[in-house]
Amino acid sequence: MLQKKGILSILIALTSQLYILFSSPVLAQTVQVELSGGAMIQGELLIKKTDVVIIDIGVDVLSIPVNKIKQIVEPEKKDAISTAHGLYFESSERSELSVQQNVLRSAESVVKIRTPIGLGSGFIIHPDGYVVTNFHVIEGEHKITVTLFKQEEQGLHKVLFKNVRIVATDPYSDLALLKIEDKHKNELIALPFSAEKQTTQGQTVFSIGSPLGLDRTVGQGIVSMPNRQISGRLYIQSTVQTNPGNSGGPLFNLRGEIIGVTNMKIASVGIEGLNFAIPARVVKYFLDNADAYAFDVKNPNAGFRYFQIPPQNSQTQ
Repeated sequence: MLQKKGILSILIALTSQLYILFSSPVLAQTVQVELSGGAMIQGELLIKKTDVVIIDIGVDVLSIPVNKIKQIVEPEKKDAISTAHGLYFESSERSELSVQQNVLRSAESVVKIRTPIGLGSGFIIHPDGYVVTNFHVIEGEHKITVTLFKQEEQGLHKVLFKNVRIVATDPYSDLALLKIEDKHKNELIALPFSAEKQTTQGQTVFSIGSPLGLDRTVGQGIVSMPNRQISGRLYIQSTVQTNPGNSGGPLFNLRGEIIGVTNMKIASVGIEGLNFAIPARVVKYFLDNADAYAFDVKNPNAGFRYFQIPPQNSQTQ
């Protein structure tokens, strides 16, 4: 009897892990599950499907059949759009999860951005189709496509959006706001920004992007310096690998909140681990003032970068 129970426990654990790997993710939140027999289970809701619910109770992950559940008590939902312009939302009450669990709940919101001459990454900040990326990813281009990767029961499904409009650009901060104008077959999942004003040196961070076109690539590292000054602007320096195609993608903390936008790296022979992201507070300032950075295709000044006049030679001719 004990041996059968042991085998059953192993099968349940394996089933739970398989569901976590191949099921559709949800935003993790603390819930109370009341079973048919009256028992109560509290933990992080990872997966909610028609036949099973996956709960992380901290020391283990439980797979609970829906027919054994009397009710699931979820916290009251608050209005996620909390800013004046309603373009993004912040989060401060999420629990920390592993990178693997965070990828499950965040990957569907990270997109690949392609133009006729290049590609980059981006992420959804509003279910109406607003996307943030780097300005240099779409600089000088108007024909833009956005690819979203949807996890379904049958497997991974690519969703290509071809009708993408440039809403606002800020060449100085290297930020751009796009809007998907195609009809959305499914509701787009927006990512939250961190409500914290500053990141911490040494904290674990991770990124999702499409370096060299390799979709859904995950990188992990730590914050090397939260406020590195380069050319008069502040960046988050981290050890998260950055390569062409990562630009514009999100840099996350372990709560799955955006703390920065992947921007650049220092690359040279013998140099490694010098990667930089635009801090979330800069991105939020850009979004709060999106009307001031509004892009107008008829305006020859919109979206162009101006350089200083080079110093003249002091020698007389």
